[in-house]
Amino acid sequence: MKIFVAELIGTFTLVLFGCGAAVLAGEFVGQLGIALAFGLSIVAMAYGIGPISGCHINPAVSFGAFVAGRLGMKDMFLYWAAQFAGALAAAGALYLIASGKPGYDIAINGLGQNGYDAGSPGGYSLAAGFLFEVVATFLFLVVILGSTAKNAPAGFAGLSIGLTLAMIHIAGIQVTGVSVNPARSFGPAVFVGGEALTQLWLFIVAPLIGAGLAGFLATLNLTVSED
Repeated sequence: MKIFVAELIGTFTLVLFGCGAAVLAGEFVGQLGIALAFGLSIVAMAYGIGPISGCHINPAVSFGAFVAGRLGMKDMFLYWAAQFAGALAAAGALYLIASGKPGYDIAINGLGQNGYDAGSPGGYSLAAGFLFEVVATFLFLVVILGSTAKNAPAGFAGLSIGLTLAMIHIAGIQVTGVSVNPARSFGPAVFVGGEALTQLWLFIVAPLIGAGLAGFLATLNLTVSED
């Protein structure tokens, strides 16, 4: 139960403040500000809930840990349930907050959902979006699995992971809005519906592929392993 609550709170925080920066403050903070909001959310939660659950707050991270042999299947499904629930709750809270401003229309302003083709902020294709999400998630998991290994420097994992997520957003917001996290994509898509929901498959499949590759690489000891 402690792990479930921790992961729910952590994912809620990531989605509320990451997507919230785009929806509530995007015109003021710009792409860099949105990227930092996602990255700083990870840093904060890594030190806040990391001692309880490891601060996955991302189904792709849990899947990568499973493939790498660091997490059992039963536990992975527990993490997933908490993460998707937290993301959905955060998207609902963000919608209620955004609706408090006159003129807000979820069909026009959205909730920071991800997309490709017409749903991409920069008009990038499905192929470009899929490739970006696979590669970005793979590299994200390489950092996560390496910086949380037993022989990694203690106390710096949260910072390195948060900065990596910010870097990914700086480069990729125009491509897909950046997912690398199926739960982060799921919450907003459920509320926005339409195209965001029909395109959701990419932001589940591509991050899981990237995470799985990184997890498999860790088992070959080609990157920093847990032992």
